[in-house]
Amino acid sequence: MEKGSPRHSPTPLGTRLWWLISGRAAAVIVLLLAAVVWKWSAIGHGLVTSLNVVAPIILTVIGLTILYCAARLLWKNHLAQARFQFVADVLLVTWLVWITGNVSSPYAALYVVIISIASLFVGPRGAMITSIGSVTAFNVCALLALSGVGPFAAHGVTGESIANTIQYVGLSDISFLVVGLLAAKLAHRQARADVQLAAATRSLADLRVLHERIVESIRSGVITTDLQGHIYTFNAAAEEITGYKAADVRGQDASIFFGDMTRQIADSMTAAATGKVSPRFQADCLTPDGLALRLGFSIAPLAGESGETSGMVITFQDLTDIRALEETSRRQDRMAAVGRLAASIAHEIRNPLAAMRGSIQMLRSEMDGNSEQAQLMEIILRESDRLNKIVADYLNYARPRPAELKNVDISALVAETFKLLRNSAELSASHVLAEDLPSRPAIVSGDPEQLKQVCWNIARNALKSMPDGGKFSVSLDELDGNRLRLSFSDTGCGMTPEHVERLFEPFTSTTGGTGLGLSIVYQIIRDHSGTINVRSRQGEGTTITIELPVSQ
Repeated sequence: MEKGSPRHSPTPLGTRLWWLISGRAAAVIVLLLAAVVWKWSAIGHGLVTSLNVVAPIILTVIGLTILYCAARLLWKNHLAQARFQFVADVLLVTWLVWITGNVSSPYAALYVVIISIASLFVGPRGAMITSIGSVTAFNVCALLALSGVGPFAAHGVTGESIANTIQYVGLSDISFLVVGLLAAKLAHRQARADVQLAAATRSLADLRVLHERIVESIRSGVITTDLQGHIYTFNAAAEEITGYKAADVRGQDASIFFGDMTRQIADSMTAAATGKVSPRFQADCLTPDGLALRLGFSIAPLAGESGETSGMVITFQDLTDIRALEETSRRQDRMAAVGRLAASIAHEIRNPLAAMRGSIQMLRSEMDGNSEQAQLMEIILRESDRLNKIVADYLNYARPRPAELKNVDISALVAETFKLLRNSAELSASHVLAEDLPSRPAIVSGDPEQLKQVCWNIARNALKSMPDGGKFSVSLDELDGNRLRLSFSDTGCGMTPEHVERLFEPFTSTTGGTGLGLSIVYQIIRDHSGTINVRSRQGEGTTITIELPVSQ
């Protein structure tokens, strides 16, 4: 709204001034040209004579229109411009009345038009001032005519002509004032209605902002959808949890996060209709980076103003950490049970195994190396070594030695592991190793032997997942919060979500090993106050990400 404007109109006064300028010019020109045509058609009036009468007025209107346009562009006080234009309009109509019949001019009715329009631009007070100004200008014209001044001056004034003039002028004055009063009243009501509308609009806007702030402040993800499941709103917590931006998912189907929700929607709507608590559901989804999330969510109907269901509200939380804690608890329970059996298993298996291996070696030394019996004994020795390794891994997992923490350059440690890997018999010509390590040291607090075992176990698993060759790469990045991220990626066979979920459980193997290598990796990383995350898709490879705190 313009400064000083008497009305709270939704359309700015500056814009309405353009309407006034153009509308006035068009109306005056059309009206005067119509008058020219009417007079020309009358007997005794030529076209040139009619044009000579109105041409000065038309030129004056054109000049004023140009002046008003320039003022609108250069003068920022729009209310003062509107007042000035209405004063000029009263004077212009007075001039038109003066030269076209004075008090008997049909153009006197234009005063009523000016008064009515003034109420829309300068308010109730301006409408009354315009009506009083019109009365004054019209009365001055009448007095001058009675005094013998002007082209339509009264000659031979009689009492009857004076009475008729006074009567006509009085009725006109009353009509101008009545129109002014009515226009002022309507303008006052309109101004009050505009104030109330503006207040209601502000209240509605404030309420909407409050609701939006409440939704944005909720730490749970909130999604609203239409009845077809297309996302309408997506709050800040939802962006933080899923990693997606609201602009990227708006209009998409909510199933991209929660999968097929047909059954869940039906159960939730039934619960809402019967007044029961909305059931809770769980679903797995992937972030834009491919990290797996476990989401717990509930669905509620979204009702419109009429009370009819117009959509759905989905609230959800990230249960990934809770699920990880549950998995950790289950692993610890298994480890406790394994630890209780570890000592007895070691003695029950290793001692007989050592005796058997020693006996076989003695018998093997007494036989011909090319005989079938010697070859069978070689097989027994090889398998006994494999069995011994399984027992060693088992003991290492069940009863790991305490970590001896010291400052370790993880970058140099990874580089050393890759150097050993390049000379390993498991690496073939079809395998490609790639390193992206920083040139400066990356120091963490850890046990170098255990961290090297982590890298070695992950690397061997990656090579086994690429029997026909592929690329195995490692990268090391610094993160905010004094943490380092170590990422191992391969282009192997990948894993199903079920295998990923059980990857760190003991005796779970996707490459044919003992299934303890990654369990040991998980345990070492946990003991080093780190985190480990797996991202894998069947047929597309696997990425294992490890985050470790930087040494202080």
